[in-house]
Parts: sequence; structure tokens; C-alpha cells
Amino acid sequence: MQRVIVAPDSFKESLNASQAAERITEGIIKNHPSAQVIQVPLSDGGEGMTESIIAAAGGRLIEARVTGPLGNKISACYGILDEQHTAVIEMAAASGLLLVPRKQRNPLTTTTRGTGELIKAALDEGCQKMIIGIGGSATSDGGAGMAQALGVKLLDRQGEEIGPGAGGLLNLHKIDISDLDPRLAHTEIKVACDVQNPLYGLTGAAYVYGPQKGARLEMIPLMDQALVNLAETITRDLHLKVHDVPGSGAAGGLGAGMIAFAGGTLCSGVQLVFEILGFEKMLAAGADLVITGEGSINAQSMYGKVPVGVGRLAKKYHLPVLAIVGQIGPGVDRIYETGIDAIMSMAPGPISMKESIARAGELLTDATVRALRMINLLRP
Repeated sequence: MQRVIVAPDSFKESLNASQAAERITEGIIKNHPSAQVIQVPLSDGGEGMTESIIAAAGGRLIEARVTGPLGNKISACYGILDEQHTAVIEMAAASGLLLVPRKQRNPLTTTTRGTGELIKAALDEGCQKMIIGIGGSATSDGGAGMAQALGVKLLDRQGEEIGPGAGGLLNLHKIDISDLDPRLAHTEIKVACDVQNPLYGLTGAAYVYGPQKGARLEMIPLMDQALVNLAETITRDLHLKVHDVPGSGAAGGLGAGMIAFAGGTLCSGVQLVFEILGFEKMLAAGADLVITGEGSINAQSMYGKVPVGVGRLAKKYHLPVLAIVGQIGPGVDRIYETGIDAIMSMAPGPISMKESIARAGELLTDATVRALRMINLLRP
């Protein structure tokens, strides 16, 4: 095995994409010490997107003090690409799930205000283009907090600003954009989105993604109603219909908020990252094997997730693709139709989620070793 392309996404709550690529590479070198390994950490718009793009395209990181999802002040970084006046922002850096301890996760109260503050910081730096990844959110406020940070007034029936989170949206009565930052009108914003869900309904943000953000069952109808109220108010006051735009339900409705309040355009996060990194050219140069992976793979992975994107593009060049993942979920048989040839779980046997997360690096390296040993058996 002479040339291997290693192109994983992050393994949520354990390894970022760069760390995952390093651990997979360790396993490759144990089997094939002379192999040329090309590491390409990837992202679909969630954690690690800024790092991947800045490392590949050149640029710098800037730290800012912003409001975290719980309302406390935190430090968050965004990137600026060299000589392009382009900012790269991850909402996860300011409003992400990993910023909230498990016992404090409550999308009725968590806010995207910090994401808006990162956008404002980038505007202050003179950026006229932005790439904003919206994966990995802790929120379900439809981008309300972001909008407020950018000057939008979200008012209740008494003319007072609504509170944070989906709970605040239940009280929304009027949207006033007269003080919206005017620089947004001259800023091109591409929103890297990894899902196609609408804003509300049984396939919308609350019902599909609420539980992973910490929502209890009784919260979900309230969250959904909050997003319905937001959509109806946007339609009435801003003359926009955003609720059924594919991806409007991403990041707890931030997809819809980016369209309505920031003039953003939703794009496939994977394809956007591929384009910026020149990933197709790397595949076109050939490889004996492409290894990808992420924390979980299932039927939902068909819609914009990194491993499926890698598989589809690699098959254009007839390259074999292995996915190493933390968890294999329902509907995985469909994944084999996308260009992924084999899927291997990191787990060596029955293991708790807690232990899997704690030992993720070690398990990922070991799984790579095991997978390559099996591949070696099949070689003449």
C-alpha cells in the first residue's frame, strides 16, 4: 500500500477531525511503515471546519469574547482567509453543544447570540464574504439570538425584547429590522449546512434534533410551536417564507434565521469544504485506499455527511473507500450505495458510550490496524 488518503470528520465529544486523521494515520503506519499518507481533515459545517479551511487555504485565527449558549461570556475563534476579506465561522465555536455540560442542556433557553457576535466581529475586521458552518448546535432558537446581536429587535406584545432560546420565541409578536447592521446588505454569506430538514413539523428541527440538544419529550411540542411562531412572524413582518426551505431546520432553525436576518445562502457543507480544499484533485491523483469516518453512521448520513460525500466523490475515480466509525446505526445498508465499500466500528466488543468517548483515539488507531490486516489478507 503506497498512498492512502485519510479524510475523516470529527468524532463528536471525543476527537476533532485533525486528531482523528492523526490516529488513523498511526494505524496505517503500523501496518505499512513506508506508506504515503495524505491527511485531509474534513467538516460538513460543524466542529473543525474553520481549522480545516484555514490550514488548507491559508489564513489566521482571531479570538473574540462572545456570549455562550448559556448566556455566559466565553472565548471563541473565527478565521480570516489570506487576502480574500473572507471570514470562516463555526457556530459551534460560540453556540455549540460541546460548550454546555450535559446536565445543563436545555434548548428552551440556549441562545445563538454568540454566533451573531462572531459575525459582527468579522464585519468589524472588514470581511465582505463569510463562510458560516452551522453544525453542532446547542440551540433551537431559530437564529433569534444571532439576530438580536446584529441589531434586530424581537419584541413581545408589550414591546419588550423576548428572552433567550426557543422559550423566548413563544412570546415573539413583532420583528423590527430597522437597526439591523447595514453592512450585512453588502456581505456575501454562504451557510455550510449538513441537513435538509424544514424548520418545523415532524421532520423539523425540534422533533428530529431536539433530543440530542437535551430536550425532554414534553419540551419538543413547545419548541416546535416556537419555530412555527417565528416562521409566521417572519412571513408577516419580513415578507419571507423560510419554513420549508431545505436546511432551514438545521442547527435548531439557525438555517432559517441566516436566510431571514443575514441574507445567507444555504449550501452543502461537505461540497463547500471539498471545493475550498481542492479535495477532488487529491482524489484524482489516485490512492490505494481512502479512509474516512465520523462518530456515527446511519441512514441519515445519506444527507450531507462527510463519509458519504467522500465515498461519492472517490467513486468518480474508482477508489476503494473504508469508513471507520464510532457507532453503526439503522439503515446503514443504504450507505454502501454511495461509494463506501466497507464500514468498521471502532468498538472491539461491547463497550459503553462513555468508555468509547474516553478511549476514542486509542480505539480508532486499533480499528485501523484491524481493518488493514483484513485488507492484507485479500491481497495476492
